[in-house]
Amino acid sequence: MKRFAALIILILILFLLLITASTVGSVKIPMGEIMPILRGGGEETYRIILLGIRIPRILQAAVVGMGLSVSGAFLQGLLGNPLADPYILGISSGAALGAALSIVLGLGIIATQLLAFGAALVTIYLVISLSRLGTGTGSTTLLLSGIAVSTFISAIISFIMLISNHKLSSIVFWMMGGFSTISWNEVMVSTPAILGGALLMYFYSNELNAIIMGRETAQHLGVDTDRVSKIILICGSLVTAAAVAVSGIVGFVGLMIPHITRMFVGPDNRILIPFSAVIGATFLVFADILSRTLIQPAEIPIGIITAIFGGPFFLYIMRTNRTLK
Repeated sequence: MKRFAALIILILILFLLLITASTVGSVKIPMGEIMPILRGGGEETYRIILLGIRIPRILQAAVVGMGLSVSGAFLQGLLGNPLADPYILGISSGAALGAALSIVLGLGIIATQLLAFGAALVTIYLVISLSRLGTGTGSTTLLLSGIAVSTFISAIISFIMLISNHKLSSIVFWMMGGFSTISWNEVMVSTPAILGGALLMYFYSNELNAIIMGRETAQHLGVDTDRVSKIILICGSLVTAAAVAVSGIVGFVGLMIPHITRMFVGPDNRILIPFSAVIGATFLVFADILSRTLIQPAEIPIGIITAIFGGPFFLYIMRTNRTLK
């Protein structure tokens, strides 16, 4: 009951932050204008900014934050690795490669998501395959495999940028992450993929709890570990690809949020996932507010904001977690 009450409070905090985010920016919208605009009235300029720019942007930030956090939580549980997240394992870089190709070819948002999804699946397959070439699938081996594949993919993206001068500025700004170009089109296309993938993963929370206790134990409990693992990896790649296709590379959200949430609510994924989703959405909306307000009228790419928080946190986990080997 206490956890349910805590979740409701977090949802209310997210709601209040969404309202606050809709008022701040290079043009400040008075709080009293929000409801009249939503009812179809209000001042014309404010209405255009709020309905055409602000609301799609903050909704997209919330959905991406939720998706990356849920994906990170499932990857950490499935791989038994506190450092696992879509960014560090290279899934984000793989999705970025597919999206960069789509940008160069001038394809639409749906084609971008499909290319990003395919590239993300190939990337996670390569990372896991490489980690098994050594002495096992320990945390260090998996982490190094992810870094190696991510570095290689980054080199390919750099080459694409080099030979695509007409799209260079678009790719560079997109690689740093951000929501400045978000419209309702991106929201409507990406949200079903992110929410659908996250919800499908949540249906396997009990199975993941069993896998965390050990694959042999899970099999004795009747869990088809191979099938569940494939579903989680595919859904995690889908969520990451859909997020990267619209926001660019936003790192460390899937690393920090599940880890912090686990400290307070424990490892039970039936509880961890909803809390991670709400906290992840709240964090990325807050990061988007910072990106829009710190150096007005210019914007800081949101990937820089999340890296400022995430880099030190990554080092903290490396230093304090004694199970890495």
